[in-house]
Amino acid sequence: MTNTATFADTFRRDWFAQPRADILAGIVVALALIPEAIGFALIAGVDPSVGLYASVAIAMVIAFTGGRPGMISAATAAVAVVVIPLVRDYGVEYLFAATILMGIFQGIAALLRLDLLMQFVSRSVITGFVNALAILIFMAQIPQLMPGNPGVGPWTWVMVAAGLAIIYLFPRVTKAVPSPLVAIVLLTAAAVYWGLPVNNVAGEGTLPDGLPVFALPDVPLTWETLRIIAPYSATMAAVGLLESLLTAQIVDDMTHTDSDKRRESAGQGIANFVTAFFGGMGGCAMIGQSVINVASGGRGRLSTFTAGAFLLFLLTVLGPWVGQVPMPALVAVMIMVSIGTFSWNSIPNLRRHPPTSSIVMIATVVTVVWTHDLALGVLVGVLLSGIFFAQKVKNMFTVERVRRPNSSVYIVTGEIFFASVDKFIASLGPESQYEDASHYVVIDVSKAHFWDISAIGALEKVIERMRRNGRHTRVVGLNQASADLFDRFALEDRTGIELGLGPMKAL
Repeated sequence: MTNTATFADTFRRDWFAQPRADILAGIVVALALIPEAIGFALIAGVDPSVGLYASVAIAMVIAFTGGRPGMISAATAAVAVVVIPLVRDYGVEYLFAATILMGIFQGIAALLRLDLLMQFVSRSVITGFVNALAILIFMAQIPQLMPGNPGVGPWTWVMVAAGLAIIYLFPRVTKAVPSPLVAIVLLTAAAVYWGLPVNNVAGEGTLPDGLPVFALPDVPLTWETLRIIAPYSATMAAVGLLESLLTAQIVDDMTHTDSDKRRESAGQGIANFVTAFFGGMGGCAMIGQSVINVASGGRGRLSTFTAGAFLLFLLTVLGPWVGQVPMPALVAVMIMVSIGTFSWNSIPNLRRHPPTSSIVMIATVVTVVWTHDLALGVLVGVLLSGIFFAQKVKNMFTVERVRRPNSSVYIVTGEIFFASVDKFIASLGPESQYEDASHYVVIDVSKAHFWDISAIGALEKVIERMRRNGRHTRVVGLNQASADLFDRFALEDRTGIELGLGPMKAL
């Protein structure tokens, strides 16, 4: 009975705590999703329907399966930029197959608790990731602005400028309606009324004229297919989880609530798995749309579900009108997204932040922009962060030699691990180099910790060198964890070596 009541309370809180606010917020998000879903589909090189159906399916499914109520998931640029080569070389059906495998990978990641790896992603890597994503979004708009390309001319640039003006100035009048939607509606009306010579969405591909239909991807079920899609699926899964977990943390901070990151990982996998069977591309959480939802009052799962359901209503009822949307309007929206995504504070922070943090951020950006692989960029950033951290920690230990009447005591303080072993060995002897060398040597490690087998090997090397130097050597103060590590992995003959636990007694 208690479990039933708890489930009922949780269900009521997540779905019906504030239904009016959640429904209104969901409607606003659905309107704002249209231009971005189309734009992200075009980035991936697929029909707009693929992005729109993905946004519908992912939003509706993640409302039930996700671990962060009030967060919006849909088709995103982060995933779209990854699949460009796959769609170009093999076609959209392979994209659907890759999206199914993406969902499976994300489900496995949830079982393995890979969401915990987010704690190793530094702020510098996150900033570089966001900046690179913004740059890639902007670069994807350049073909629609280049003179000489079909349909690109003076009216294109005028409409892009007008769209940006509306997007940034309209909120000063009212924020009740998303300004990107206002820009699209006004520019679409102008293009249709005056017959302006610009590209439109209908010219980019077939728009949906009904409900999405369940279908299996039309690809051969062979190992060759798996070989083709697996690398893309793994990258999509990693990028999707990374952005989703990052967005979940942002929404946690905005709402002062916690979320279930493991459930969110599994929920993303289920949503992507389902959307591929209804003609949708892969997606993940959207930082911008999630912020819009929260700012509009959306807090529960109902807001996310409403966003997907109302978007489906718009497509089935107003589909032909969506085809008249001029491409310059979408370009303006995507430029706004790239400008809003980029962390402009990171530029002056290059001088204020530690050089290592700036290097990590820049390396992440350069890797992503150069390879168009967001996961690879994050991997490079994390590796660099680890290297710089190890470099910093390796210097966070000291060795002090104290001469006592009957012995020389080496007092070790700090962390000993693979990066600091060379300095550790160099700091301890040999005892014979000192004019007041003693026959008895004590190595006091009561204020130190040995982390790995490299550290244990370094301690053995120091002891062996002291012994060959004719010194009677004792190690005192090993904490229990270090002593256990030494007992398990020490390789040298311990004859003549005395090890002690606990603090050193006066000698």
